[in-house]
Amino acid sequence: MEETEGDPPTSAVLLDHCHFSQVIFNSVEKFYVPGGDVTCYYTLTQQFTPRRKDWIGIFRVGWKTTREYYTFMWVTLPVDPNNISTKQQEVQFKAYYLPKDDEYYQFCYVDQDGVVRGASIPFQFRPENEEDILVVTTQGEVEEIEQHNNELRKENQELKDSCVSLQKQNSDMQAELQKKQEELETLKSINKKLEQKVKEQKDSWETELLQLKEQNQKMSSENEKMGVRVDQLQAQLSTQEKEMEKLVQEAQDKTEQLECLKKENGQLFLSLMEQRKHQQKLEKTMEELKQQEAVATKKQQELTDQNFDLSKRLSEDKMIYNVLQREKERLEGENDLLKRDNIRLMSYMGLDFDSLPFQAPTSDQGGAGQNPGLVFGNPYSGIQESSAPSLRSIKKCPTCNSNLADDIFDHISQQQPIQTLSLNCPICDKSFSPNEEQIFEDHVFCHSL
Repeated sequence: MEETEGDPPTSAVLLDHCHFSQVIFNSVEKFYVPGGDVTCYYTLTQQFTPRRKDWIGIFRVGWKTTREYYTFMWVTLPVDPNNISTKQQEVQFKAYYLPKDDEYYQFCYVDQDGVVRGASIPFQFRPENEEDILVVTTQGEVEEIEQHNNELRKENQELKDSCVSLQKQNSDMQAELQKKQEELETLKSINKKLEQKVKEQKDSWETELLQLKEQNQKMSSENEKMGVRVDQLQAQLSTQEKEMEKLVQEAQDKTEQLECLKKENGQLFLSLMEQRKHQQKLEKTMEELKQQEAVATKKQQELTDQNFDLSKRLSEDKMIYNVLQREKERLEGENDLLKRDNIRLMSYMGLDFDSLPFQAPTSDQGGAGQNPGLVFGNPYSGIQESSAPSLRSIKKCPTCNSNLADDIFDHISQQQPIQTLSLNCPICDKSFSPNEEQIFEDHVFCHSL
């Protein structure tokens, strides 16, 4: 085996013998002839797994730390650590690295953490047959040799005791290892069950994920439908704006007709009553719109968590409400204008508007007694002086269903024939023919937006 560059990993900590039985050295000779290569045989036990930085060193007997090695060689990792035949390993020390004295040495297996995992019996580097060599020693040298032999015997006995202890420890570790292996098998079984449960849970999550994806697609489809609905509402709003422009144009036309109405006091009076009725209807409509607005606001608050885009409908409702509010204010302004025109006209005619009764003396059927200066005659000529509004027959207005006296109802009937089969909008008084029932419902629905 080739020697790797660099110093081996060592430790300066004093070591005990608790791990010496994990690597067992085999066929260790008592003597090795100097000048020759030495092959070290060792066996790896099941409790030990070799690593790349493990090494085997030659230590002088009596060493305390792994830093006191004389020489070392890196070990070779087995090709298949699980194969029993590969547990028997060897490493060769070259002759020029070996000690030259005759001190006692031993092999030690040291892992990459600097911990000793096995130690061999002591050996010497000297010739085996020394009986033919004449050794001349003094008495002092003999006593020193005997003392050294006694120390070696003592160390040998300690090593034997340590070997017995290590064998016992090895047996205990074998039993513990068997127990750990059984626990490992149990843990493997539990792990297998847990993996099965994890797989089932994963399948369940995948199924739930597919369901969530389908729900997401449905929500996307509903959002697209709501977008189409919003576009339709915007189109209806545009149509309503055009209708409002048309109403403004009609209001301008009515303003131009006021010059003619100034010459007809009776028609102006009827128009004033109609404006009052219309004002009451608008006030009632405003109350309904406020209630509808409250309901729409509550509904919008509930739908806000479902889809943010639906909030635009509330804004549209508020815009319509503001438009209707401005229409009411405009109509109130027109009503005030009509009142001022009526007062001015009555003043021009020499009448007091505040003291004007709602009944006037009746005239003959032929229209006698009418003022020839009026274009349409005296509007009060057909009213009996002694009659009261509460005693006369009451009829319904064809537009707002309000109670009207007979003469007012007849006058309205003469100015505008009653269409019993027409569909009238309760908000803007727009009329529709019976065959336009769907258009009428859509028109009324637009007012509630």
